[in-house]
Amino acid sequence: MGELAAVLWDLDGTLLDSEPYWIAGEYALVEHHGGTWTDEDAHAIVGFDLLDAAVEIKRRSGIPPNPQEIVDHLMLEVRDQIRDHQPWRPGAVELLSECRATGVPCALVTMSWRPIVDAVAAALPPGSFAALVPGDEVARGKPDPEPYLHAARALGVDPADCVAIEDSPTGVAAALAAGCATLGVPHVVDIAPADGLTLVDSLDGIGLDQLRDLVAHR
Repeated sequence: MGELAAVLWDLDGTLLDSEPYWIAGEYALVEHHGGTWTDEDAHAIVGFDLLDAAVEIKRRSGIPPNPQEIVDHLMLEVRDQIRDHQPWRPGAVELLSECRATGVPCALVTMSWRPIVDAVAAALPPGSFAALVPGDEVARGKPDPEPYLHAARALGVDPADCVAIEDSPTGVAAALAAGCATLGVPHVVDIAPADGLTLVDSLDGIGLDQLRDLVAHR
């Protein structure tokens, strides 16, 4: 049986309830350029690499900005909102604090880019994360396993001894492909059951004992 070596956290929708910021920004951008956007469109790109999401926004809406321009606009808008207010997901900060207090290293593994990652890290106590893996600093984003493999290397641990916490099918696919025990906490979109995946309604009440069990009994 393995022992828990690290906890690897997704950001949007898992640690922070920031998906509404992204979705509101998508609506505003598309409507500003005369396009049409729906909740179905928004939910279809939850968890995507930002450039992949921007390609899909442009494809679905037909607006003129190129994908990089779409990312730049949305990212800065969301960053500013996060700086003003951090809507933490239930139980997330408490679990992160338990990890810090007991010396279990954590990494933030997200498709959000460095400006957003830095804003989130600045809002948390120093030392909350031993590694930060933003989406603009990996070659292949989720659902590819690279972000989680990169995080494990940065922490010097085996992915099989890590628990990844995710809220989207895309993120879950990346974590499972990397070999992590995976805790799914569906929020904006549903997550289908899968081998190696444990689903919970909330992180409220989830502690390190439960995460250790995920590694030990996989």
